[in-house]
Amino acid sequence: MTPPASAPAVSLSGSHRSIALPVGGAGWRRLAAFMGPGFLVAVGYMDPGNWATDIAGGSAFGYTLLSVILLSNLMAIVLQALSVRLGVAAGLDLAQACRAYYSKPVSLVLWLLAEVAIIACDLAEVLGTAIALQLLFGIPLVWGVIVTALDVFLILALQRYGFRKIEAFILALLVIIAGCFAFELFYAKPDISAVLAGLVPTPGIVTDPAKLYLAIGILGATVMPHNLYLHSSIVQTRAFAPTDEGKAEAAKLATIDSTIALGLAFFINAAILIVAAAVFHTAGRTEIAEIDEAYRLLAPMMGVGAASVVFGVALLASGQNSTVTGTLAGQIVMEGFLNLRLPVWLRRMVTRLLAIIPAVFVVGLSGDGGATRLLVLSQVVLSLQLPFAVVPLVLFTGQTRVMGRFVSPLWLRIVAWTIAAIIIGLNLTLLIGML
Repeated sequence: MTPPASAPAVSLSGSHRSIALPVGGAGWRRLAAFMGPGFLVAVGYMDPGNWATDIAGGSAFGYTLLSVILLSNLMAIVLQALSVRLGVAAGLDLAQACRAYYSKPVSLVLWLLAEVAIIACDLAEVLGTAIALQLLFGIPLVWGVIVTALDVFLILALQRYGFRKIEAFILALLVIIAGCFAFELFYAKPDISAVLAGLVPTPGIVTDPAKLYLAIGILGATVMPHNLYLHSSIVQTRAFAPTDEGKAEAAKLATIDSTIALGLAFFINAAILIVAAAVFHTAGRTEIAEIDEAYRLLAPMMGVGAASVVFGVALLASGQNSTVTGTLAGQIVMEGFLNLRLPVWLRRMVTRLLAIIPAVFVVGLSGDGGATRLLVLSQVVLSLQLPFAVVPLVLFTGQTRVMGRFVSPLWLRIVAWTIAAIIIGLNLTLLIGML
């Protein structure tokens, strides 16, 4: 690595260091001021792509893959903590750091891979929102996919009112999603002992190709590469003191924020799989893998008329939430890697069109049944992109020249490299199996 020639221009310039922090006062007031970015990041850990993999895993294998969700969530907590350290201590988001410290060819390759990941993520948002619109309002899936192009106006409206309003909007939708799944869990009546047993990994997850494919899909749906770029940037929206003490406090409080938020994401992801296992797997309906199938069967199989509608509402809220954070991540990646500033509406429309075209093609060719299969595939693509974001992040946060006194301690580097090795190993196993 060579040091950057000059400091890159900040990403999300309208929001950078725009949120003032209270001076003095109780510690909880300082923490509350830092709460927000973690919940934007958590959205990516419960987007519609998670739903497809969690439903398929729960119906096919019961509670077995709960351990994969738990391990993925623990990995996510560590990696997001590293993103916080990079953003706070180095004053760079991950895209800016790649551009500053890597050669231009390497940086361009990493940018292209990041764009692929964002398109795959956006594809999940498009399909998830379109499926929710079809289930709740009867809008044909192809038209629902096309309608999702209009949500760019939602982003523009939110950004006019400041970053705190975006965080409040995201949190409100997260509360709706969590409430919906608390309702589903209450009526699904899962076997608690089986749930606890499912949190313990078993060798069959790796040795069974079908389980492994879904496990890697869950990993891709949980630990998402675009979140590493997103978090390292939006943590800089807080106007913390640029001193060592100010940075240390900011890193600590922002890490608490993301850990709490990812705890909520774990609850929602686990709830989706648990509901699928309790309702479908225990009844012998192990073939349920489509979101629309789950929607239609939840109410009659649970004996609760509102179960399907509540499920659809949560799916729609999840799709809209993911739209907001996906847009921010796309903007950060383009600005950080290329130092290119595009109008938000143009950036959003380009990304959305790149997701809409394959979605319309697949739905038109294979019918509604192809939508969920495309959702699962998009999560596998995300998982395959993960090493190209995780490895640079671990490298940068372990380099004194980048992090100064905030370089990751040895134990954290060991944990981070272990996580990177697990991700790369699983991806290689999947590739070998596919070939």
